[in-house]
Amino acid sequence: MKKQGIIPLVLAALLVAVSLCPGVKADPWDKKTIVTFDQDVEIPGQVLPAGTYVFKLFRSDSNRFIVQVWTEGESQLVATLMTVGDSYPNPSGKAYFVLDMSGTDEGYAPAVVSWFFGGGDEGRDFIYSGYSTTRILNDQASTVPEPQQ
Repeated sequence: MKKQGIIPLVLAALLVAVSLCPGVKADPWDKKTIVTFDQDVEIPGQVLPAGTYVFKLFRSDSNRFIVQVWTEGESQLVATLMTVGDSYPNPSGKAYFVLDMSGTDEGYAPAVVSWFFGGGDEGRDFIYSGYSTTRILNDQASTVPEPQQ
């Protein structure tokens, strides 16, 4: 075989090897976000007391819509929740949460409506029975101060 025939073969093998390597991303696979809420907040099925929590995607290749909520040191799993995908422009590139403040006048804790990951526009909407998160986003939503990274 001539040298000219080996070079394309080596380049093709390199291309295949590079395409099989996992990509390097700025954010980890689970999108781990540490956030401190200065007041009680609601997640589907329960109210979280004010404090620090870890939100991350369940480590699954087949379902990227399961979110786990852990205590600050990840010593206790607080909730495992189904979510739906969402996207919204995120020029800052930092993770943030959207809260529904509409029930606070009646004494209810604000509901965590969405979690948007750092490093892009992708996020997850939490599923609550009885109302639409789209309505919340269009009405009285606010964002939580920037979480710790």
